[in-house]
Amino acid sequence: MSSLLELAGQANAWPFEEARKILRRIKATGQRQVLFETGYGPSGLPHIGTFGEVARTTMVRHAFRVLTQDEIETRLIAFSDDMDGLRKVPDNIPNKELVAAHLGKPLTRVPDPFGAHASFGAHNNARLRAFLDQFGFDYEFASATDYYTSGRFDAALLHLLAHYEEVMAIMLPTFREERAATYSPFLPIHPRTGIVMQVPIDAIDAAKGELSWRDPETGESFATPVTGGHCKLQWKPDWAMRWYALGIDYEMAGKDLIESVKLSGAIVRALGGTPPEGFNYELFLDEKGQKISKSKGNGLTIEEWLTYASPESLSLFMYQKPSAAKRLYFDAIPRAVDDYLGFLDAYPRQETKERLGNPVWHIHSGAPPAPEILRHENGQGTAITFGMLLNLAAVANSEDPQVLWGFLRRYAPDVSPASHPRLDRLASYAVRYFRDFVRPAKTYRAPDEVEREALQKLSDALAGLPKDASAEDIQTALYDIARKIPRYQDMKAKGATPERPGVANDWFAMLYAVLLGEARGPRFGSFVALYGIEETGKLIAAALAGDLLREHAEFLAQKSPQR
Repeated sequence: MSSLLELAGQANAWPFEEARKILRRIKATGQRQVLFETGYGPSGLPHIGTFGEVARTTMVRHAFRVLTQDEIETRLIAFSDDMDGLRKVPDNIPNKELVAAHLGKPLTRVPDPFGAHASFGAHNNARLRAFLDQFGFDYEFASATDYYTSGRFDAALLHLLAHYEEVMAIMLPTFREERAATYSPFLPIHPRTGIVMQVPIDAIDAAKGELSWRDPETGESFATPVTGGHCKLQWKPDWAMRWYALGIDYEMAGKDLIESVKLSGAIVRALGGTPPEGFNYELFLDEKGQKISKSKGNGLTIEEWLTYASPESLSLFMYQKPSAAKRLYFDAIPRAVDDYLGFLDAYPRQETKERLGNPVWHIHSGAPPAPEILRHENGQGTAITFGMLLNLAAVANSEDPQVLWGFLRRYAPDVSPASHPRLDRLASYAVRYFRDFVRPAKTYRAPDEVEREALQKLSDALAGLPKDASAEDIQTALYDIARKIPRYQDMKAKGATPERPGVANDWFAMLYAVLLGEARGPRFGSFVALYGIEETGKLIAAALAGDLLREHAEFLAQKSPQR
């Protein structure tokens, strides 16, 4: 434990760097509890960005617990701003007319267009909680509506009202003249329409805890208490009030909110509090390079990622390079899956220092599962990748996971879904991804004369190998064939000599393009060992006969829209 603590104190992984910031904070205050927070705006359906914030914050929280040896209590609040007024109807919901009739009202007073919950806010809150629960996050859910209407924020709201002018002095310089003339940090809720009103405030009475304003359409004057859920705050003062009221110690935010974090921090200081520590992460982009949006529904949803890959692969995507903008689209999934499997495979061989920098340590809170190795009858072990399963699905032209299991069992007869449950899930993910993305995008090409001769030599060489030849023996045969063909010789390769030239990547690129219809693929020796030497010979024969090109053309014709 002392060794772990010492190494953790020096670890370069970003969750440890963030945790050390919190550690310095509590050493200055002497506090015995640390409160982490993540925020969620339920104006649209939950998306992966929301999940990412919770996952990353959880990683920082675990790193902090290791640094403090759990001697400091920690809590994580997932706070929903469900009292915000709905400003526009999201694009990706049914019954838009129903929702449109309630624009401007708090989200928890807008009917649920899906008809499943008491309100649209409640529906989106439930969607968020269902996933967080499914993933096993340790968190406490909090609703702005509950906190405002129950009176939990009353003291902080009255305190902010008493510092009204100071808050205005912070906010007004950030607006243009027209907006500054009507701005107020408090938004009264209309007692008749229930709409969150953005109106000028005529007068404030800090002693009574109320403010006066007029309905801009009728001219009627109202005096509204700032407590009890009769008012809410504009979002930047609201964020600051929440930090102050709850004593938040740590909260992340996207880079688009850097200025907002600074403003909210200034308001907290004006109230006499201390802003939380934090981290600004880069935004996710869709396939067109545009920022993903809850209301637009672009990018990937949580459900879509989990259709094709595991939650752990999604956590890895969130862990890696949080300060860099990344495309969050379907083509990111295969690499995330195989990167996760690679880190998991490396973990048992690493020393403690290396493990603390391995993403799987942070994804699994310090206790990653053992990797699942497929062991051949000859004793050779192979870690099966997502890419390998996609290629097996491709050459088998099958969307049935049991077909993949047939290849796996032939390679390792004792393997089963019971002994390798993660591999079983991986096979199901792979056939779905193959069906929806790989098969339609395949581009086979016919081999030229040099390639035809090379492929025939490869087929002959494979036929001369024993059926249980190892992946290494097959890979050696691949190299031996390529070295004799001038087109594939690489004299610049390390250790290359005229008698034993290196092998150019063009050799493997040809195999992928002609046999798999792909621009890249797995280590070919491992693929052949798993797919089968005899079956690979048949695959080469089909490519030489033009069958692969013809069958794929027929598939594409069937998938084309009817004219």
